[in-house]
Amino acid sequence: MYRFYVDQDQIGEEFITIKGIDVNHIKNVLRMRTGEKLIICNGQGKDFYCIIDSESKDEIIVSIEEVCNTDTELDGKIYLFQGLPKKDKMELIIQKAVELGVFEIIPVMTQRTVVKLEDKKKEDKKVERWQLIATSAAKQSNRGIIPTVSGTMSFKESLDYAKNMDIKIIPYENADDINETKEIIQSIKSGQSVGIFIGPEGGFEEKEIGQALEAGVLPITLGRRILRTETAGLTILSMIMLQMELG
Repeated sequence: MYRFYVDQDQIGEEFITIKGIDVNHIKNVLRMRTGEKLIICNGQGKDFYCIIDSESKDEIIVSIEEVCNTDTELDGKIYLFQGLPKKDKMELIIQKAVELGVFEIIPVMTQRTVVKLEDKKKEDKKVERWQLIATSAAKQSNRGIIPTVSGTMSFKESLDYAKNMDIKIIPYENADDINETKEIIQSIKSGQSVGIFIGPEGGFEEKEIGQALEAGVLPITLGRRILRTETAGLTILSMIMLQMELG
């Protein structure tokens, strides 16, 4: 069944109004007509099973048959604190992280970050672009929510933001106990919040690692190989996704 996303203000008690580019897609590309069924998602975890009730030039009205929770979401929230990488790597990271079930992506400025977003307008444009990528990836992967890409934070701010999360982890090149890493991953329970800290190219400064450990962030190893920043986060996300799916 075809699936579309709408804003909450388009949803009524019995009917939903579809507007914008989806109208053309439904009418002229998919050639759907009155009486056909589709799924509407509010981007906040609810799916509405609907039937097309009427069509006009600028909008489509669908009647709600059934409402249920989206079954594609993880039972828990994963927050990715990503040290800003160079070039367009952030776009790839966001796209794949959303596909893997991340709840929120927080770009982080660290000591070794090369990219500097000191201009507020430039930063706002970047975040807007990143949010569009997250939205597109969420729709492609049938997510029940649209993950948020926040504004950039300093490393200190990111640690403070994560202070109340259930589990916080940081891949660290000097961590070498793979069994301890396995135990940490397997300790994650359904419904928990997990913060993942990933450094930029060159990793974290030792001082930053120290600050993270003081804040209760657990160091883990991702194996004997050195992974690029765009690979490290997706690797640990895959592990946690599997654990949450099993858990």
